Amino acid sequence: MLLSGDIGGTNTRLALYEYNKPLKLIKEERFLSSNYTTLLNAIHAFLKNENVKIEAASFGVAGPVRDGKCKATNLPWLIDIHEIAKDLNISKAYLLNDLEANAYGIECLKENELFVLNEGDENAKGNSCIVAAGTGLGEAGMYFNGKRHLPFACEGGHTDFGPQNDLEIGLLKFLQKKYAHVSYERILTGAGIYNLYEFLVESNIEPKDEKLDAELKKHSEPQVIITKKGVNKENKTCERVIDWFISMYGAEAGNAALKFFALGGVYIGGGIAPKILDRLQDSSFMKAFVDKGRFSKLMMSMPVKVILNDRAALLGASNFALLNKS
Repeated sequence: MLLSGDIGGTNTRLALYEYNKPLKLIKEERFLSSNYTTLLNAIHAFLKNENVKIEAASFGVAGPVRDGKCKATNLPWLIDIHEIAKDLNISKAYLLNDLEANAYGIECLKENELFVLNEGDENAKGNSCIVAAGTGLGEAGMYFNGKRHLPFACEGGHTDFGPQNDLEIGLLKFLQKKYAHVSYERILTGAGIYNLYEFLVESNIEPKDEKLDAELKKHSEPQVIITKKGVNKENKTCERVIDWFISMYGAEAGNAALKFFALGGVYIGGGIAPKILDRLQDSSFMKAFVDKGRFSKLMMSMPVKVILNDRAALLGASNFALLNKS
């Protein structure tokens, strides 16, 4: 058996597969990460009634992985793959950054699990990259060696936010008072959506709807309400927030595409994009993506696709274990 996991800041998904190609799923569960104090606790709960011999384990985690260890960025877990391997009595155990795992999962996806935002060059070939907004903002590169893509992790979501106009300069100053250092993750995440709303309302750029404002302050995830009302055009301020979010998402995806020289394609992952898919294709995402001055024509040649399968990281962690099976 192969034990696989996708550990996010909000949700964790664990699965058991038969450790052969093609992978055969035996069991899968999804749960709130905050319900457990450690990944090992979650694993023991998942395996409680299973009488199986686990040969290998592979996990993608939202955070920087060094020497098989990771302190999750948006979750109070310290994960040590060596500790997990010892506890489960297995010799093969892998810990990957979640976006690296997502990248390994792309080759496992079917065509209908990808939504095309930009066709790009029909003969596109070269490096690729993935940018994923959710609880955090993850990014990863995919080096093309002439035969296949080799994913590698990075922490590009924590790079400095680069404002493009007076409104965004105002946003930067507003967020500097709140966070000191302002990265793209402070904007292109669920929490970032609420940051955009707060800036527009508290700076009197948009009028405050007292009823909506009170509802948002009571909600544990105000971005859910803002997104729903914005996508459904129920509130002008929420609509502006979502359109602005999408524009900056496109700009940062374009930044990543240039840095990784992603001629082979750019993939948009994470939990937010599928929820705003109609607005992504009808809005300013691609306009901001290609708006790179002298490189705009090059940007248009890059295929851009949204990942619709929310199990991509889990599939990728499993795929990585299969690729390393001797």
